Amino acid sequence: MRDPHSPVFVPPIKSQGIKTKLVPWIRTLMPADFSGRWIEPFMGTGVVGLNLARRSALMADTNPHVIALYQAVADGDIDGSTVRSYLVQEGGLLRRDGEAHYYLVRDRFNSAHDPLDFLFLSRAGFNGMIRFNRKGGYNVPFCRKPERFSQAYVTRIVNQVDGLAAILRQGDFEFQVQDYRTTIAQAEAGDFIYCDPPYAGRHTDYYNGWGETDEECLNGLLRQTPASFVYSTWLSTRFRRNDLAERFWSDLPHITQDHFYHVGGSLDNRHGVVEALIHSDDLSSRTPASRHHDLELTLF
Repeated sequence: MRDPHSPVFVPPIKSQGIKTKLVPWIRTLMPADFSGRWIEPFMGTGVVGLNLARRSALMADTNPHVIALYQAVADGDIDGSTVRSYLVQEGGLLRRDGEAHYYLVRDRFNSAHDPLDFLFLSRAGFNGMIRFNRKGGYNVPFCRKPERFSQAYVTRIVNQVDGLAAILRQGDFEFQVQDYRTTIAQAEAGDFIYCDPPYAGRHTDYYNGWGETDEECLNGLLRQTPASFVYSTWLSTRFRRNDLAERFWSDLPHITQDHFYHVGGSLDNRHGVVEALIHSDDLSSRTPASRHHDLELTLF
């Protein structure tokens, strides 16, 4: 398994809200002697688990397309060479035909669900968004950069795919398309659950919506699990506060920090966010006291 203290690995999927910058922060909460299974019910790009899982991992999501891509890399069906050939070809067509080719690929993906088309769309869509409509169709508009896939950019993506393949070869990664309830139910004592659901009230159309019912359900599941857990959420922006966080999580240990996301087109989603890691009681000894009390005094 990858050394959890090495520089942060950035996966090939580009997505808003990716937790790359939070990996070192989340790492501080992990027990030094952790040897159980890493579990992610909301895998997304997988950046946290790919960097912090130590022996085995269950990576799950309801979005079948990111699972299909990572499983194809794990199986060797997609590697750096195939990605380079694909992106050189499709990038050339994008330079020639502009947005017409982007929408051709988007229509093709919504029909055939090719993992390589999904990778292309995640890198050529507007503002790094991954968004689907109620019928499951990818509906992110073009980023309006027909020169997107320069030689250097293609090489960066190829290196990320090769890096992903190397990490998957080193460990025991299981990928599943399933609901978070099913995933959390599989956790056992000694496991470590990291939960990063869509942020309620901010960007909930990644693949499924997220609201009060889900927040309450997740709260109950994490309070009952025998595993250790860390839950990422937002607490406030300069415009508003997350009432669900205050209602459901205020009594649990937590640490906070300011973070900035380039998320969506609305003004409040493009400003700084006070983000929290809410965690199980057994991790409290690893919580920096100053940060823990700061949240308690100012927000809850």
